[in-house]
Amino acid sequence: MYLDKIVVTKKVELEQLQQRTNVIELERVIAGLPPALGFKEALTERANRRMGLIAEVKKASPSKGLIRPDFDPVSIAKAYEVAGADCLSVLTDAPHFQGSNEYLRAVRQAVGLPLLRKDFTIHPMQIYEARAIGADAVLLIAAILTKAELKSFLAEAAGLGLDAVVEVHSREELDTALDIGADIVGINNRDLRTFHVDLGVTEQLSRDIPSDTFIVSESGLSKPEDIERVYQAGARAVLIGEHFMRKPDVGAAVQELMGGMER
Repeated sequence: MYLDKIVVTKKVELEQLQQRTNVIELERVIAGLPPALGFKEALTERANRRMGLIAEVKKASPSKGLIRPDFDPVSIAKAYEVAGADCLSVLTDAPHFQGSNEYLRAVRQAVGLPLLRKDFTIHPMQIYEARAIGADAVLLIAAILTKAELKSFLAEAAGLGLDAVVEVHSREELDTALDIGADIVGINNRDLRTFHVDLGVTEQLSRDIPSDTFIVSESGLSKPEDIERVYQAGARAVLIGEHFMRKPDVGAAVQELMGGMER
């Protein structure tokens, strides 16, 4: 399975990370950084749109291959910021998404928006690494973590001043996310095991999420009607990457897709 292969790769990367550095060294780096920006705060206190936007800086994906040949993470991030994105998501996974920690570092220097480190977190040290390279939030994927790990990682992130998006695709995963107290739930409309996309996943799972939990709808959103559909279902932010990355002018693409959500 795709996810299983990624986890195997992440374990190798984790060993390499542990050989390069340790938590004490990462804490030293973190101590010299300014406070993390409020990721959830930026999404909830938006003034320009009814729907929050997490715009993704994404070069490639395992299912689609290379998405943007002329990939320039800094110029893309700046265009997103000018277009009114609330937060950015930056892929740092190299083997499967052609991402890089350096992309996130460069974007952090170039824009003032909160950043989500988009990667596959399987160990607390990766959360420290995320904070050290400039992230303001981390992604925790319920499909690859136990309930105990999710709860522990959520606490680790909070201790470092990071927000955490707990990503779910099934009712079982949602129940786990709610049980551990996740306050940002990302509903992935794409089944990471089959790549099948269905916006109905957001509609189905949103019904059982308390009103005080912030819902992000992820994947498969490419038309204004899609944005309205998940908004009506209860999502208050969307995470969009591939759709924007395939457009020559990402700023114009944001306006085209999100214009109907303006207040």
